[in-house]
Amino acid sequence: MKSREKKLLIGLGLAIFVMGNFVGFKFLQNSKMNVEKQTAEYQQTLNRARFASEQSDAVQGEIEWLDKNLPDPKESELVPSQLESFVTGRATAAGLTVTRPQILDNQTDGAYFERARFKINVTGREDALYRWLVELNSPKNFRAVTALRLSPNREDDTLIDAAVQVEEWFQPKTP
Repeated sequence: MKSREKKLLIGLGLAIFVMGNFVGFKFLQNSKMNVEKQTAEYQQTLNRARFASEQSDAVQGEIEWLDKNLPDPKESELVPSQLESFVTGRATAAGLTVTRPQILDNQTDGAYFERARFKINVTGREDALYRWLVELNSPKNFRAVTALRLSPNREDDTLIDAAVQVEEWFQPKTP
């Protein structure tokens, strides 16, 4: 082989070697970027899973309480009148004067529960009123005072007037 051919062959070999290294470097660089991208995606998935697990743990006690205390389904038409009779009965038993009881429309915006709403105005002594309000709030019975407005009585300053809205959540019976 002639010296020119050897030089040409060596030059060609070097060119192939350099091009091979360049292509290999680009391939490795792309592989590294893909691995980093996948790692970031997996890290985000892991973070979402951890967050979901923490949220699940946070509400697990509430779910267990709800399973244990879930009331039987009730007739949607009967619940407002039952709520009215309970609230007014407890108010008169507490020594309060009941004025303007009003059944409000049921709220059906929930996926599993409906709300029966009842509004009432009462007048009475402060201690009797507070005992009655405490009695109305009952998480176990899915009942709560959701609106309360207190004002002094105009005729007798030893009495308090209260406008109270009571709501009870219930599962409607399905036909």
